[in-house]
Amino acid sequence: MKLKNIFLFIMIALLLVVGTACSSSNTSGDSEGSEDSVTLKLAHSGSDSHQYNIAAKKFKEIVEEKTDGSVKIEIHGNATLGSEADVIEQVMDGSVDMTTVSADSSFANTVPEMNVFGIPYLFEDREHVYSTLDGEVGKDLQGLVDEHNMKGLGYWEVGFRHLTNNKREITKPEDMKGLKIRVQPAPVWEAHMKALGASPTPVAFNELYSALDQGVVDGQENPLPTIDSMKFYEVQKYVALTAHNYSPAIVVMSNNAWDKLTKEQQKAVQKAVDETTEYHRETLQEKEQAIIDKLEENGVKITEPDRDAFREATKNVKDAVSSEVPEDLINRIKK
Repeated sequence: MKLKNIFLFIMIALLLVVGTACSSSNTSGDSEGSEDSVTLKLAHSGSDSHQYNIAAKKFKEIVEEKTDGSVKIEIHGNATLGSEADVIEQVMDGSVDMTTVSADSSFANTVPEMNVFGIPYLFEDREHVYSTLDGEVGKDLQGLVDEHNMKGLGYWEVGFRHLTNNKREITKPEDMKGLKIRVQPAPVWEAHMKALGASPTPVAFNELYSALDQGVVDGQENPLPTIDSMKFYEVQKYVALTAHNYSPAIVVMSNNAWDKLTKEQQKAVQKAVDETTEYHRETLQEKEQAIIDKLEENGVKITEPDRDAFREATKNVKDAVSSEVPEDLINRIKK
């Protein structure tokens, strides 16, 4: 009898251990209560000093602190996981967890309404930009992301865009005639350059430096921090401060990755995105004058063109995206 009792006791103990293990396994994916650690891959196309990476590093710091390390961020910059278009596809299919990308670049081919940020001179200044992004318009645009197996989390900064080239000074729209200008792969950018008499040439961002260096294109347009971080000043002689567009860096996460997080982790990630936005805006604004000084020290000629003339020359560019960008959206931003 004693041997039977011992055997019975052992069997009960084993069943209890197995049951506990199964219970633990079942709750590990529960979005309400899991404490399992999660590692999220955040991919972008910028260099180590690019705006994308400045934000990504700050986001990593904040989210890991807020979650006590239960959410870790693995940053893959320099387009190591593919071009912007590639990574957007990977976020949608869940093979990459997160990305930050200029909203009016390849991303506009997935969410066409983002072409609105390619419309020239839509924003008056930074205050106008931030009130738009942080208000109902920004939230509505984020909501459109949810239709593509992604979650829109917010907007970091790319900045106000300026023209560079290796041929001549730009002070008026006529100076753009015949220049081959690299554009982002979206219809609004092709229309923009054609309106200025330039020849729009799509080039992937991670291939842009070599395209400028080899003369595939004469110039490009990007914010000052991008011109600096990607060292475009090494292969461009002229910068025209046109401030023709503002590009936000939209932050998106795969729904698959979002659903892996507990409710508390989701709140922490969202809060980290918001805090990074504030930090990013302040940091980049502080850099701009120093970048201008650096460009001049490197022999770059900087001009301040007649922006009113550029605004007039490009006033009909919005018509090129009328089928993607509702007139009501444009009017809401203008107001």
